[in-house]
Amino acid sequence: MKVAVDPTSGVPPFEQVREAIRAQVDAGVLEPGFRLPPVRTLAAELDLAANTVARAYKELEALGVVETRGRAGTFVSGRGVERSLRGAAASYAATARMLGVSEADAIEAVRRALAAG
Repeated sequence: MKVAVDPTSGVPPFEQVREAIRAQVDAGVLEPGFRLPPVRTLAAELDLAANTVARAYKELEALGVVETRGRAGTFVSGRGVERSLRGAAASYAATARMLGVSEADAIEAVRRALAAG
């Protein structure tokens, strides 16, 4: 993960951090499940106050881009998960077509797989 903050920019640092992370998630650079650095670690790396990074993470969570799992940390979710799910669905659909499976049978196979957990 690469985040840079330009102190001479008119854009507040928390917005720069938020948008840098969001852009990497949207581009697929940060995959679903990727654990973001702890707030204090990233703040120290960027020479920012911890509250600045915490605000960026909080806004990313409100947007559904990341999720915080208590002491376990903050992880990419949101759009990255949606993109991965669409990709997996497209791959599955292509495989089902190649196998000559009907749409109803392919959907039923997914239902069974999801129910099996």
